[in-house]
Amino acid sequence: MRHSLDDVLVQLLPGASLYAVGGRVRDEFRSRLDGVARPPKDLDYVVTGIAFDVLLEALRSAGRVDVVGASFSVLKFRHPAGEADIALPRRERSTGTGHRAFAVESGPEIPLEDDLRRRDFRMNMIARRIADDAVVDPYGGVADIRAARIDIVDEATFVEDPLRMLRAAQFAARFAYKPTARTSAAIASAAPLLATVSAERIGDEFAKLFTAAAPSVGIEILRSTGVLVHLWPELLEGLGVDQNDWHAYDVYRHNLATLDAAPTGDVTLRLAALLHDIGKPRTAAPRPEGRGNTFYQHEHVGAALVAPMLARLRLPNETVETVAHLVRHHMYAADPELQDKTLRRFIRRIGPEHLDRLFALRHADIDGSGLPKRDDSNERFEARIAAVMAEGPALGVRDLAIRGIDILALFERRGLAKPGFRGDARVGHVLRALFEEVTDDPSRNDAALLAERAERYIDEHFPVSPAE
Repeated sequence: MRHSLDDVLVQLLPGASLYAVGGRVRDEFRSRLDGVARPPKDLDYVVTGIAFDVLLEALRSAGRVDVVGASFSVLKFRHPAGEADIALPRRERSTGTGHRAFAVESGPEIPLEDDLRRRDFRMNMIARRIADDAVVDPYGGVADIRAARIDIVDEATFVEDPLRMLRAAQFAARFAYKPTARTSAAIASAAPLLATVSAERIGDEFAKLFTAAAPSVGIEILRSTGVLVHLWPELLEGLGVDQNDWHAYDVYRHNLATLDAAPTGDVTLRLAALLHDIGKPRTAAPRPEGRGNTFYQHEHVGAALVAPMLARLRLPNETVETVAHLVRHHMYAADPELQDKTLRRFIRRIGPEHLDRLFALRHADIDGSGLPKRDDSNERFEARIAAVMAEGPALGVRDLAIRGIDILALFERRGLAKPGFRGDARVGHVLRALFEEVTDDPSRNDAALLAERAERYIDEHFPVSPAE
């Protein structure tokens, strides 16, 4: 599969052999098998038969070049035709654990096969020569792609970089590939080393995992190989915790089924789906009338667990707060017969910006129960919410037809504050009282009416100035 940058580089590097490597080549073979086009996200090349200085000079003659790994001879090349990482072949030898200590050799004398061998899985140890599309596949990577398997060359691969355990899980989920017994055994042996991986790198792999149609495949691999206990032991607390007649699965498997049912493309929503019932095991109490348990206040316990769990992925604060908010409120009552004023309070409590995600979480929760949906009450409730939102109700004191400065003036005119009054707790009390009235009856959101009501409220609750 030709890219325009391929032609640029072939012209710049006469006498050298230019190879495409990495995920691009793997995905080319995947596309040949299933016919699904996969444009390359990253362009990675290895160049043989040329010295580093010559390579650097040739690239600088045509574009911008940054040396991103001087000791590794890796160059970041930017050209109107595209951006790429270009390197000479290199050989790595681990001198420690956790992807922190390596002895690296780089240069034109290193065989391409050695460069390919340092990669994680056989399916990624393939190169394609740009000039004639000749394939270099010394470790059987193409056969692994055809067999839809994830295999390794060396059991030490996960010791050298424990992040590869998470990569195996997300590849399995995204590609519908299965790790070999050898791969699974090597992951299990290296599982405790996950503690040596930075939270940022772990978070990046989970973001990729959650783009899969069924992320639970990867989560299950992490569980069965003993990795999950070193990352999210809270998830494992749900194993064997029975629920009730409205759920076909235990808490753990229900969380995974809900994760899979949540829409792809929204990592925040999928995290909320995975963690929505994370508080159930800690609140479980046997049901006296039958099978399973009750889980009183599990949504609040679960919301409190979100922050420490997501801290292990070093996610943005906004993501963590949103996930916790969704978990805390996922047990809302979807009663389509509620009064409009109650619906407006629901919207205010949840926040308009969270409604779509909360409703999507509810539908995923129902799908994840493993049982048929009971009725259409959720859809009718959501239709009612949409109708109320279409009316443009006041959803905060800022939406009132009266402003804080107007309330300040009222306190001054009534002799309850000195000139130049800049406000105190009383002003907030008045505004909140007005907002409650407008929530009950939106027609009251009129400046004159609110001013009159504010005066009465002040007379009733603040007859004298605090200074008096």
